[in-house]
Amino acid sequence: MTSPFCNVLDPELFAEGLPLEILRELSAAGPVLWIDDPLTKVPYWLITQREELDFVERNKALFSSQARSAMPMEDPQDMVDNVMAKMLINMDEPRHMKMRQIVRHAFSPGAVAEILPFLETRAKEVVDTIAHRGQCEFIKDVAAELPLLTICYLMEVPAENRQQVFDWTNTMMFIQDPDASEGQDAALEASMQLMQYALSLKQGLTHASANTVTGRLASGEIDGEPISDEDFMWMFLMVITAGNETTRSGIAQGMRLLMEHPEQLLWLQHNLDKIPDAVEEMLRFNGPLISMRRTAMADVQVGSAQIKKGDKVVLHYATVNFDEQVFGEDAHKFDVTRAARQPGLARDLRSFGTGSHYCLGTHLARQEMQIMFAELLPRIRQPKLAGPVRYMRSFFLSSIREMPITFESV
Repeated sequence: MTSPFCNVLDPELFAEGLPLEILRELSAAGPVLWIDDPLTKVPYWLITQREELDFVERNKALFSSQARSAMPMEDPQDMVDNVMAKMLINMDEPRHMKMRQIVRHAFSPGAVAEILPFLETRAKEVVDTIAHRGQCEFIKDVAAELPLLTICYLMEVPAENRQQVFDWTNTMMFIQDPDASEGQDAALEASMQLMQYALSLKQGLTHASANTVTGRLASGEIDGEPISDEDFMWMFLMVITAGNETTRSGIAQGMRLLMEHPEQLLWLQHNLDKIPDAVEEMLRFNGPLISMRRTAMADVQVGSAQIKKGDKVVLHYATVNFDEQVFGEDAHKFDVTRAARQPGLARDLRSFGTGSHYCLGTHLARQEMQIMFAELLPRIRQPKLAGPVRYMRSFFLSSIREMPITFESV
């Protein structure tokens, strides 16, 4: 069977950001497409519409995250079994939920509400450093700062170690991009160093705070037994990486979209109370997560597709967020007022996944984005690109590496 569609697991396809026209074609042709992958020689089923994606996500017994990992790339089976399987994102039930329960409360709306003063203060400090300058490298100076400060606060990482943690996570996350990658060996070394750092942090705790992720992990139990050092290290790695990289991407892509639509940016600056709605549209139109993988554990029909046991299934969240059956005929247009006519927008989008693997940090990410834009937009005018946007080449995470901008200070 030969597919007429391009391979969405080719990092080069994302060298200039999301290929919107291609995603539009995939969405219209869906909901389930057979795609050839000449790079890995492993073809896959691509899920491009929401109903079918939800079916896969919510049928955990039929579709495994653990069998070949939830990452769309092809790794050797021994690495999948002995390394990847230790990460929460790659676990199946019941272990997945047992691990997730340990830290879930730390990311609940109530827990996030308790740190809102921290977020607001840090966001103001970030904008204070650039507001008078009239220019900045937006990724380094703004988008990366609040997520890093926040996740390090929650993980009890001291200020003097933040840059090192940031560098380790970048080395791991940029592995697909030939312009940024330091290679697989460097990525593995960075992950090992980060986990050893996590263990030293745990051993140095004088008490386990119930309000931090590290504290909850340190005092966590599974089946009545204290969490092992190994589980602690892998959970620390996953939370600090996801909590840093994804929110940074959300802020960066959101700012890019506003600059590309200056009339909507101006409207939003005069309607700051609509920032929460605008953030939902940013997340829909260019959310951080592009795709994830599942493996079929039995023969099953999804839509009109007959999926066989062992088949690779790729959940393409970026395409699902353009599903015209859900978001209307103008789904491929960016519109910060969309939530006014689609009140359920936050529930309808799939930028954070759905089902049992729904992103733990969803509420925190939304709050960080809302607070950052609420601080930033009243203090700058007419932001414009001051150079090329350098995207990360990745079929997994939609991220920007560099985005220099100029603006008028208020």
